[in-house]
Amino acid sequence: MTQPHSIEGLIARAEQLLTRLEAVLPRPLAAPDWSASIAFRYRKRGASGVVEPVRHVATIRLASLVEVEPQKQRLLRNTAQFVAGQRANNVLLTGARGTGKSSLIKAVLNEFAPRGLRLIEVDKADLVDLPDIVDLVGERPERFVIFCDDLSFDEGEAGYKALKSILDGSVAQSSENVLIYATSNRRHLLPEYMKENLTYKHTDDGEVHPGEVVEEKISLSERFGLWVSFYPFSQDEYLAIVAQWLRHFGVAEDAIRNARQESLVWALERGSRSGRVAYQFAADYSGRGAVGAA
Repeated sequence: MTQPHSIEGLIARAEQLLTRLEAVLPRPLAAPDWSASIAFRYRKRGASGVVEPVRHVATIRLASLVEVEPQKQRLLRNTAQFVAGQRANNVLLTGARGTGKSSLIKAVLNEFAPRGLRLIEVDKADLVDLPDIVDLVGERPERFVIFCDDLSFDEGEAGYKALKSILDGSVAQSSENVLIYATSNRRHLLPEYMKENLTYKHTDDGEVHPGEVVEEKISLSERFGLWVSFYPFSQDEYLAIVAQWLRHFGVAEDAIRNARQESLVWALERGSRSGRVAYQFAADYSGRGAVGAA
């Protein structure tokens, strides 16, 4: 009589074990409510990933971004082609910090969202799951930009090879309704060392050939069909950006003129004349003015 009870007990324990395993094992990536937002974020929850809608999307518009007109036009043209169903390129936006790389992508999203553009932000650590995300949206009617902000890799990181395969070279190519837009302070996305210059080879005819280490580092950035470069702002450009943001916050023109010297001191204290510093000054200045008026 004890044997049946033992078997039942083993079965019950096995079911409990399976329940616990199901809680920790990776689950297939489930589709979110695509109508909940125009922007989404891929997050890891334990061993499984989830695509979550962003409830409060940045409202920045293209008109708010000044002194980056050439970069703006290149990204606009590429995105317009993509949304229209034409051929377009993956984009790498590189350059000095705070010059508007991420803001430009967000503004382009707001510009083309009424025409079906959607954005999914993926952290560098989660790029290994990029093939699953591409498969999830592959049959959707919308056009998706996979957004990787502040992208750079250290030697041997898993996400490096996953991104490289999706961009170009994988047996399963990326879906036609998916592009990757990435920002980085490094043009080649990987750290570069002085000793790597020793691997360059000079031939008798004057040609220069990079060594294998350098070739590997260049190979990822070359897979982005479009490079958009950003540069540090001059003083006049910085002041123009400050004025633009102050107007955005409703500051009067005479007050904008009076704020010039103070905005230069603000930049000097931070050691940068970036667009981010200009925005931060304008937010502080306009906020102080509003409190004083109240």
